[in-house]
Amino acid sequence: MPGSWWAVQFIAAIAVLLPWSVQAQDSRGTTAPTRPSIMFNRWEEDWSVLADPRVPREPLDGFKYIPLSAYDPKTYLSFGGDFRERFEANNAANFGVGLNHSQQYVISRSEAHADLRIADQLQVFVQLQSDFAPWKTILTPVDQDRLDLEQAFLLLTEPIGGGTARVRLGRQQFAFDLQRFVSVRDGPNVRQSWDAAWADYATGPWKFIALYSYPVQTLDERAFDDYSSRSQTFGVARFERKFSDTTSLSGYYAHFTQANARYANAAGDERREIFDVRFTSNLDNVDWDIEVMGQGGRINDRNIAAWGFGSTAGYTFTDLKWKPRIGLQLDGASGDSNSPDDSFGTFNPLFPNGYYFTLAGYTGYANLIHFKQSLTLQPTNSVTILLAVAEQWRQTTADAVYAIPYIPLPGTAGQPGRYTGTYGQGRVDWTITPQLSFAVEAVYFNVTDVIVRAGGHNSAYLGVQVAYGW
Repeated sequence: MPGSWWAVQFIAAIAVLLPWSVQAQDSRGTTAPTRPSIMFNRWEEDWSVLADPRVPREPLDGFKYIPLSAYDPKTYLSFGGDFRERFEANNAANFGVGLNHSQQYVISRSEAHADLRIADQLQVFVQLQSDFAPWKTILTPVDQDRLDLEQAFLLLTEPIGGGTARVRLGRQQFAFDLQRFVSVRDGPNVRQSWDAAWADYATGPWKFIALYSYPVQTLDERAFDDYSSRSQTFGVARFERKFSDTTSLSGYYAHFTQANARYANAAGDERREIFDVRFTSNLDNVDWDIEVMGQGGRINDRNIAAWGFGSTAGYTFTDLKWKPRIGLQLDGASGDSNSPDDSFGTFNPLFPNGYYFTLAGYTGYANLIHFKQSLTLQPTNSVTILLAVAEQWRQTTADAVYAIPYIPLPGTAGQPGRYTGTYGQGRVDWTITPQLSFAVEAVYFNVTDVIVRAGGHNSAYLGVQVAYGW
């Protein structure tokens, strides 16, 4: 897979051109500052800490922190990369309905980035991606992108009126809350990016965000051909309020449009007006997260009236061995009742995260009632085990069964049977080092007659993943 190693070659070439600078720890015996963690959003890492000679050095630190000023340690250039390889066996996508069949394949993601900081006020971040799916015979737009621009933005930070204002312009990634409806889409191979203008202002416990964006579409006919257009737009006005380190409230209004949308009971140009509120808390041993979304607007000549919600709650026995957490999850999203009036009720989950339900992608966030019971164990600080079982229904039988993100299964709309199936899930996550992680997930979905009559069957999924960040 020559293309999947493009980012490795890119970093190796830079390593040849730049000197390493391994420095000894300070001999005064004082506590050294902490090295930055490898973060989900790599542009949020601050490697200026390496200007302090007391920080322990690691190989390649010479181009993790390249100072560009003799007076300001916050002016520097940094390089990095991420690599993810996942083997997947899926029997089968969309429960085998239509042309879908059993497949075993690898999805391979390589990313390389350069991060320029000037005086802690100006940041230029560029990230490239190279994504391949060897042995996968049914490719979707989220599977493969041989070489393209994942992010390229300018960020300006300025203190104003006792708070901090930031403006970010260019191709970028962003996510809200648990990423139920607005996510980076980390589960599949190709992440979601936006060509966007973003502005936020933080003061005390408050943060306000405004953005307007064109979601980036993956083309993959040649290198650097991903694009965005007015055929799909997404704008947001959002607030966030922290009541404590463990309790917060957030909400937003969003305007979403897309041309030629297709659902089981409607098709045409779509415009959605969206209102979302989320409340989350983690007090002592109890945690919960509740999010509710309402949607209006129009699709073609029909008025939209849709809703969705997601909720999780758990109790952790911190005094017991392995710190077991008992969890409950209840989610729902409206479907279309196919009534004779001009209303349309199918919920649009916007940009959902493939991780939220399972990696298998069997569950779409539309026309859904989902109830999940889980047990999470932590044998060590670096290992987490999840065991879960869930039941699913359609909100209305007039609408289809939907796979992720909101793909209607042919032959299910209008058919009897609200209950669509039960699945079991097991997952193990192991953080081997701060840079290296391993995960394995297995899912078995037992379908009901409404899917069998459409040509589907019980399906099983196995995913084994290794990820490395530098």
